[in-house]
Amino acid sequence: MVFNLGSGKGQGDALRQVLEQGCAGAGRALQLLEVTNPRQLPQLARQAVARAQASAGVVVAAGGDGTINAVAQAVLGSGCVFGVLPQGTFNYFGRAHGIPEEPAAALQVLLAGHCLPTQVGRVNERVFLVNASLGLYPRLLEDREAWKQQFGRSRLVAFSAGLATLLRGHRSLRLRVQAQGRERELRTPTVFVGNNALQLQQLGFPEADAVGNGQLAAIALRPVGRLAMLGLLLRGAFGRLAEADEVLHLATRRLTLRPGRRLGLLASQSIKVATDGEVQRMRLPLTFEVAPQPLLLLVPRRDNASPSPEARP
Repeated sequence: MVFNLGSGKGQGDALRQVLEQGCAGAGRALQLLEVTNPRQLPQLARQAVARAQASAGVVVAAGGDGTINAVAQAVLGSGCVFGVLPQGTFNYFGRAHGIPEEPAAALQVLLAGHCLPTQVGRVNERVFLVNASLGLYPRLLEDREAWKQQFGRSRLVAFSAGLATLLRGHRSLRLRVQAQGRERELRTPTVFVGNNALQLQQLGFPEADAVGNGQLAAIALRPVGRLAMLGLLLRGAFGRLAEADEVLHLATRRLTLRPGRRLGLLASQSIKVATDGEVQRMRLPLTFEVAPQPLLLLVPRRDNASPSPEARP
């Protein structure tokens, strides 16, 4: 288990005790790889995969969506079963698959759940389980993280940070967008590609039904002012964002973004991209698609579910 002490509300010691006692009581072996520095995550995830392969074990990510993403990046294609113990602010990935946020209940899913092949999104070889984005949304995420470090981790802090970012204004990107066999020029403050039905349902997008069936939801905004942007924020809060004329959205198997023909912010051929809340720079063009292999995710067992393979987290 890759265990991120920095996620959630800082209750690492109590969580560790729940995990150790629960696994001991079930007669299951547990190896904890603690993350004390976010830069350790990729290396620890690879170590976890190697140990699981050697012992027919399960690789588990305990943390927020960013931690889960980093571990999933290492697990995908390894043949290992993947489990999550959600400890973040929003926990969209775990909630979408019915995994409880309460640690003891989530541990029971790891010990007695069943394996479900789960769709993974990918942008230029970087996986995303919830969403990937560029433009205004990565900037919002960076500002939100700064607010969390100052005021603590909560959904109210996250919302307030987002509101402050929108009020400061934003610039537009010039892109050539290729999807569904067509290409068009687009000027937009942000592009958002969703791979999480729950998040899309909450925002009111009908493409939520296509996610998980080999497609992603691609969303872009037309250029708008501050007041219009706040109006879109309110629509999103009430689950009616897709109804706005300023919002473009479609379901697609593949989306490619290239610099627009006119010089703009993308002339450098590099741009910030957020994947499940983690921001990094990527080279253009950007290609968003469904990964050819799914994750074998441990989810709560239903009465008619097939049993999971015998494995030890």
